[in-house]
Amino acid sequence: MQEREDVKESELLAAIEARTARVAILGLGSAGLPLAQAFHDAGFAVLGYDVDVERVSALARGENPLRYLNHGRLDAMLASGRFEATTDPERLREADALVLCVPTPLDEAREPDLSCVRVAGRAAGRALAPGKLVVLESTTWPGTTREVLLPCLEEESGLRQGTDFHLAYAPEREDPGREEQTTRAIPRLVGGLDEPSRRLAEALYGAAITRVLPVSSVEVAEAAKLFENTFRAVNIALVNELKLVLDRLDVDVWEVVEAAATKPFGFMKFTPGPGMGGHCIPVDPFYLAWAARRAGVDAGFIERAGEINRRMPEYVVERTLAALSERGVEPRGAQVLLLGLAYKAGVDSLHEAPALRMLELFHARGLRCAYSDPWVPRAPESSAELLMEPTSIEPGPGALRLFDAVVLCTDHREFDYPAIARDARLVVDTRNAFGELMAGDARYVRA
Repeated sequence: MQEREDVKESELLAAIEARTARVAILGLGSAGLPLAQAFHDAGFAVLGYDVDVERVSALARGENPLRYLNHGRLDAMLASGRFEATTDPERLREADALVLCVPTPLDEAREPDLSCVRVAGRAAGRALAPGKLVVLESTTWPGTTREVLLPCLEEESGLRQGTDFHLAYAPEREDPGREEQTTRAIPRLVGGLDEPSRRLAEALYGAAITRVLPVSSVEVAEAAKLFENTFRAVNIALVNELKLVLDRLDVDVWEVVEAAATKPFGFMKFTPGPGMGGHCIPVDPFYLAWAARRAGVDAGFIERAGEINRRMPEYVVERTLAALSERGVEPRGAQVLLLGLAYKAGVDSLHEAPALRMLELFHARGLRCAYSDPWVPRAPESSAELLMEPTSIEPGPGALRLFDAVVLCTDHREFDYPAIARDARLVVDTRNAFGELMAGDARYVRA
């Protein structure tokens, strides 16, 4: 049996080294599509699979659904003949390695929702044949690869991991909009269910990623990914809570952060904001807290951090209402312009975007809202009914003077901050983007 395993491993290793192995990416979102580009650029033939018909059709037309990743890369991929996208799960049988990059959101109870992992796992299982490699990239709790994905693969395929196919975990580390950090340049962790699986995954990623770091198990890799994002979430929660405290003490939190950041050791700078968005940071602390409860461990500190960040939109809304009242404007019926809907600057993603929560809260309090976002020309249907207009408006002088308040949610660099500072009646700034422009101005409020 060991000889049979070694033969299958050596064949796939040779195909990876020769770039004749075909790679299938299941899920062409913010993690899957950049990875497909990385493998393509490394010389592999790449098959992209997604259940979203519109997304796959757009890719086939050369239209990148991730605007921040365009830069002509998709055109080059399609022109090479080594990349295509499909909605047909039968095509997955063509692949030698199948990489799952599917969402792992929270359900309504804010507990892990692994339905996409199970669906993708069953699709991959039906495509398995002896000697193939499966890798999970989705961020999730320690034990998912072994306890959730492995049974899906074995039940659908009738094959056995370690005897017939290989299984590994290599967590994605994408940061949408950060152009200086490419998928190829970001070090990648790899853990396998056994040594052959780890070696194959290390070889596969090593062919496309500059630095690959093997770890002792899939659980270590899964936990490391959760720790990375929980570290950020906890520190952001700390500085957000500091903002709440210093606001009551009439101390400028931004000046405090900058002052503390002059220490050359023992300090890492985090800045406050209106809350957190994206697929990972708002979600991962709850995955880790859920795993802790499952193991009978209290993770109250982590859960508290998640709750602080979730409540920040409420703080911004209350600060805006108070600022309007102080200026003699009745909040109910007031008109507010949200600058930015996307969850962060330089991207078009609305996943867990704090601005969407603010929109709900403003609407519930009787305010009328519009938005401006150069990356989001049209609001999602779920939010359109809460807006005066469902499309982004240009924040020119005429438009700005119609609104009782302008709330900066996302600090896109495309905004003309000096012009907005000049023409807005009231600016509520959650990003300190107007600090130097409007310090001491009665029309300026930090939130």
